[in-house]
Amino acid sequence: MSTCNHTNEHEFMLVGLTDSKEIQLVLSVLFLLIYIFTVLGNMGIILIIHLDDQLHTPMYFFLTHLSFLDLSYSTVVTPKTLQNLLTCIKSISFIGCFTQLYFFALLASAECFILSSMAYDRYVAICNPLHYPVIMSPRRSCALITVSYMTGTLVASVTVSTLSTLDFCNSTVIHHFFCDTFPILALSCSNTYNAEVIIFIVAGFTLLLSLIMISSSYVSILTTILKINSSSGKHKAFSTCASHLIGVTVFYGTMNFTYLKTSKSYSLGKDQVASVFYTIVIPMLNPLIYSLRNKEVKSAVIRVMKKRECTQKLK
Repeated sequence: MSTCNHTNEHEFMLVGLTDSKEIQLVLSVLFLLIYIFTVLGNMGIILIIHLDDQLHTPMYFFLTHLSFLDLSYSTVVTPKTLQNLLTCIKSISFIGCFTQLYFFALLASAECFILSSMAYDRYVAICNPLHYPVIMSPRRSCALITVSYMTGTLVASVTVSTLSTLDFCNSTVIHHFFCDTFPILALSCSNTYNAEVIIFIVAGFTLLLSLIMISSSYVSILTTILKINSSSGKHKAFSTCASHLIGVTVFYGTMNFTYLKTSKSYSLGKDQVASVFYTIVIPMLNPLIYSLRNKEVKSAVIRVMKKRECTQKLK
């Protein structure tokens, strides 16, 4: 007899990415390595910023929270995905499914507005450098972070409360590797029109508002940079924004592709690839983007290592 667990009326079944055992094994090894690097990379950035006093600035304050969010929402998705790939346990309880969706929506939405806050920080640093310490005070930085998390909580609450009112009377098989909005909508035997409209408005508000904030900041930044006479000054200004621009492009590219549409246009293959990218790959890429391209972070790592060596010698 098969030892695999089966679902009952109180569970969903996560089909996953593939039925092939060989591909599942390859993916499980790949995702495990990515997850380990994600944890080490993001925890490393948080630790370096905490230990180095020179990085106690608004920019790196936001980067600390970005690393925390990347680490957190990767953890919400990846361990369960690895379990599905490595074992026969494909089921997830209704409560577990909606809990996973809630925290993923909260963390991903909060990341949108933290990326907006980082863009605003770069705008102030380049366009109003003399007033930067006053405008980006610790109080304002904390306020921006608080608004980001509060917005994420609101988006997650609206999304989950809307989906939880639907009926699931025919199939409980989710054709996805984690509990996401459109795969759950596709299972419902209720009229999902109102739910789709609400979720589309909430997702559109989150993604488009934050993207407008980022775009307007960078239009002002570009205008200011073009007015700089020296090429070295232009290069220095561009270099302070390069990492953030790369991170924004990668994150919003996959997010907009996935969420700014209706469930009828949902494509299993394409959306799963996009979902793998923003849930598993991007959290690993951000530490590379913000550290390898950042001289201040590299210098901070060297200072922390030297400080540690000196401490050990004194002992």
